[in-house]
Amino acid sequence: MPKRLSSTPTDLLFRLDGRVAFISGAAGHLGCRIARALAEVGAHVVLAGRDGERLEALQGELSSEGLQCSVSVVDVTDEQMVKHSFSGIARVHGRLDVLVNNAYEGPGGTMKTASAENFLRAYDVGVVGAFRCIDAARALLRTAAEDTGHASIINIASMYGVVSPDLRVYDSLEKSNPPFYGSAKAALIQLTRYAAVEYAREGVRVNAVSPGPFPKQELQVVNPAFHQRLCARIPLGRTGEPDELKGVVVFLASDAATYVTGANLPVDGGWTAW
Repeated sequence: MPKRLSSTPTDLLFRLDGRVAFISGAAGHLGCRIARALAEVGAHVVLAGRDGERLEALQGELSSEGLQCSVSVVDVTDEQMVKHSFSGIARVHGRLDVLVNNAYEGPGGTMKTASAENFLRAYDVGVVGAFRCIDAARALLRTAAEDTGHASIINIASMYGVVSPDLRVYDSLEKSNPPFYGSAKAALIQLTRYAAVEYAREGVRVNAVSPGPFPKQELQVVNPAFHQRLCARIPLGRTGEPDELKGVVVFLASDAATYVTGANLPVDGGWTAW
């Protein structure tokens, strides 16, 4: 059973001091901000991904600010690498409180330009890769749940796992958000629901976050017309800033969300509310 939180001050509910978090795709556009968020509230964050050089650069940046982190070079499509990564966490930390499945890979495109290989790769990284991490981390998550009353899995999905892209905003077929991306994210949302129900008895909560448009800042300079079309499509009238995901992820990872599981939280400026 979860520990009673009624006597915990509200601000401390969001702290992760003494806890361990793992994030795949940690060096990416959104991943690096999520990793920073978890470290800023006290977690030791395992920065995972394929690009060791970028991960080490992020580690250096965070460590220079006194934040706790380490690097695990891992390809989530390689089952043995995944198992090895979590075995390392077991040796060093003996537990895992937060697992963030953020890895994804794939080009742009549409039904006309997509290939079967695109679908297989998107699913292998974004869905099966998440499953591999969840499966390999299960014992570590259970240990954390026995200590604090809960552990948290957060799957980074997308608004395009819920609705179709508006292809009219894109400049070309090749640059459009592709069908295999949304299909993989929809599958990840369903995996979230399934795992939430199965793992609830173990005290492990499973939720998804579905970001909306979070383009890189240089897009506004390189392609202002496209950025304006995006903004016109969003009820809040602007695209998201990566830091606007930080509070949502911290909430789902922390004691503030001990009764939240099986949810998919959109962070899309209202896009899916139309």
